[in-house]
Amino acid sequence: MVVAGDREAVRGRCHETVMIARRRGKRQNAEGGERFGARRLPIFVDVLRLWQEWLAAYGVAVAGALAVYILISGLDDLALDAAWLVLRRRQKQAPPEPAREKRIAVLVPLWREAAVIERMLEYNLESIRYRNYEFFVGVYPNDEDTVEAVRRVAERDGRVHVAEVPHEGPTSKADCLNWVYQRVIEHELQTGQRAEIIAVHDAEDVIHPDSLARYNRWTEAAGMVQEPVLALPTPPGELTHGVYCDDFAESQTKDLPARVWLGGFLPGCGVGTAFRREELDRLAESESNRIFDPLCLTEDYDNGLRLYRLGCRQMVLPVEGAGMEATATREYFPRRWRAAVRQRTRWMTGNGLQAWERHGWGRGLPRRAVQAWFFWRDRKGLWGSWIGLASNLLFLACAAEWAVARLTGTEWRAGAVLGAEPWLAALLACNLALFAERMAARMWCSARIYGWMFALGVPVRMVWGNAINAAASLGAAWQYLRSKWTGEPLRWLKTEHYYPSLESLRPQPQAFAFAAAAGVGGLAGLREGAEPWECGEAAAEDCVGLPPGVWRELTGCGAGEPLAETARALPRPVADRTGAAAAGGRDGGLELAGAGDGAGSPLGELRGSTAPDLRHGSAGGERVEWLPKTTPGRNGKPRALPGHGAGRSWRPDPICRLPDVAGPMQE
Repeated sequence: MVVAGDREAVRGRCHETVMIARRRGKRQNAEGGERFGARRLPIFVDVLRLWQEWLAAYGVAVAGALAVYILISGLDDLALDAAWLVLRRRQKQAPPEPAREKRIAVLVPLWREAAVIERMLEYNLESIRYRNYEFFVGVYPNDEDTVEAVRRVAERDGRVHVAEVPHEGPTSKADCLNWVYQRVIEHELQTGQRAEIIAVHDAEDVIHPDSLARYNRWTEAAGMVQEPVLALPTPPGELTHGVYCDDFAESQTKDLPARVWLGGFLPGCGVGTAFRREELDRLAESESNRIFDPLCLTEDYDNGLRLYRLGCRQMVLPVEGAGMEATATREYFPRRWRAAVRQRTRWMTGNGLQAWERHGWGRGLPRRAVQAWFFWRDRKGLWGSWIGLASNLLFLACAAEWAVARLTGTEWRAGAVLGAEPWLAALLACNLALFAERMAARMWCSARIYGWMFALGVPVRMVWGNAINAAASLGAAWQYLRSKWTGEPLRWLKTEHYYPSLESLRPQPQAFAFAAAAGVGGLAGLREGAEPWECGEAAAEDCVGLPPGVWRELTGCGAGEPLAETARALPRPVADRTGAAAAGGRDGGLELAGAGDGAGSPLGELRGSTAPDLRHGSAGGERVEWLPKTTPGRNGKPRALPGHGAGRSWRPDPICRLPDVAGPMQE
C-alpha cells in the first residue's frame, strides 16, 4: 500500500525520468542530424577532392593542350581580321550601269514549303525594282500542297513558272536545282528568250528590291556574284536565331570579302547567288551537264569551288547602308535548337566532310596554300566546337571551385595549380586578349546591322552557338559515317522555314500598327506607292502603312484609286486621347468623327502630320478595332509586341501575325 508521501516521490522520479528521456532524444536527434549531414557532406567533399586530384594530375596538361589549340585558332581569326582591315580599301568601284536589263531567271527549289512560298513570291514580285526577270520554282510531284501553292501564284502572274521535278522527292537540293535549270532551257526553246543571268534563292528569302539590278550590274565584272545574306531581326531573347544574326553579319561584312581579296575561292551562300550564263555553260560542259552536283549536300559551296577551278572570277557584293536599310537578301533561320542543329549538321557534312573527301586540301587549285588555309577555317568547326565546349566546361568548373573557396575560406586549388606554371599563365593571358579581339570584331559587325543593344548579347550567344556547333559536328560525323557504312546517299535535310508578315518588310525603321478592318477595303485613305502615313514624333510608334501588294489584295483597287468604303485607320495616340474615329474615305481624303475643326483640335494636329486630306465626318456608331499591343507567346501567355515601349523606335517582330493582313504564319 502506497502512502501519500511515497506517491509524491514516485511522481517526482517519473517526471525526472521523462525529462531525461526528452533531453536524450533531443541530443540523439541532433547527433542524428549531424550524422545525416556527415553522410551528405562527404559526397560534396569527395567530388571536390576528386576534382582537385584530377586537376593536380592532369589539369596542366589538359589546360595546356586546350590553350595551345585556342591560341592557334585565335591567331587564325586575328590574321583574317587584320587582312580585312588592310584590304577593305580594295573594294572595287561598281561598274557602270548596263545599257539594258539582262534577262534573269531566278531558281527556287522547294520541298514542303506550301506554308511560305506563296507569300514569298507575292511579296518579291511586288517589291523587286527590275522588270526583265522570271521565277522558276522547282516542286516534286508528291508534294501536292506546294505544287498547288505555286500554281496559284503562276495563274495570277506570268513571271512565275512551275518547274516540276520528274521524280518524287525529296532528293538533294542540287538535284532539284538541276531539273529546274532544265525547265529554264525548255522554256527558252519554247519562247526564244534566253536568260543571261541565273540566280538562286530559297523559299524564305526576302529579296532586296535592288538585288536583281545589282546582279545585272556586277556580273559585268564577275562571273559569279554573291549578294550579302543577313538574318531578319528577332527579339534578343531568341538566342538560337541570334547566333545566325551574328554569324551572317560577321561573315558577310568581313570574312567572305577578305577571303576573296586574298585569292580564296568563294563558297556560295545558297541564296542570293547569281551566275553569268556563260560560266554555267562552261561548268555544264565540263561536268556532263550537272551544274549542281546532286550528291552534294551543300551545292553552293561545291559550285563556288568548281567554278573557281575553271577560272571564273568571283565577287562578294558590298553591304551598302546599315541596319534594316542594308542591301542584302534577308531571311529567317531556324529559331529552335533542334532545327538549328539539323541545318548546321548538313552544312558541316557538306562543307567539311564531303568537300574534304572530294577536294582534299586544295589539290589542283591555284594558290594552293591560300585554299588550304580557308579549307582549314571551313573544317575546324568539326573538332574546334568540342574543344571550345571542353574549354567552357573547364572554365565553369574552375569558377565554381573559386566560389566555394571564397565561401569556405579555403585555398583555390585550381588557381594554385594552373598559376604554378608561368608559361600556362602567359598562354591564358594571350588567349584572353585574342578572345577580347574576336568578341569586339563580332560585336562591331553585329552592331552595324542590328544596333549596339543587340550586339551586347554577343558573348552569351557565342557560348550558345558553340554548343549548337558541337551537337551539329557530332551529327555530321554520325550521318557521314552511316552513309559510308550503309551505302545510302546523303539526303536533303529539311529545316523549318518562316516568312515574315508583309507589313514588317517595309523599310522604315519605326514600328507600325495596322488597324484590323472588317470586309474589303477596311484600310482606307491610303494610296498605292505613296508613303501612306508620315507621322510626327508623337505618333511615330503607331502610324499606319500598307505595302502596294496588300493594298490591291485587300481593296481590289488599282494604282491611285481612292477607297470609298468605311475607313478604320487612324493613328492610335489621337484616337485614345480624343475618341476620334475614322468615319470613311472619299475622293482620296479621310473623314473623321469626334474631332472638331480648328488649329488646336486633333484634326488640325493631324493635318500637319499625315498625307491624306482630312475632313470632319460621322462615325455612325461603328466600332474602331485596333491591333492589340500583345500577342500570344509560345507558352500561351501574352507578350508585348516590340516597338510599343516608351521612347522606342524598333521594328515590330516580323514573325507576329497581324490580323486580316498577313495571313497565317508557320511556326
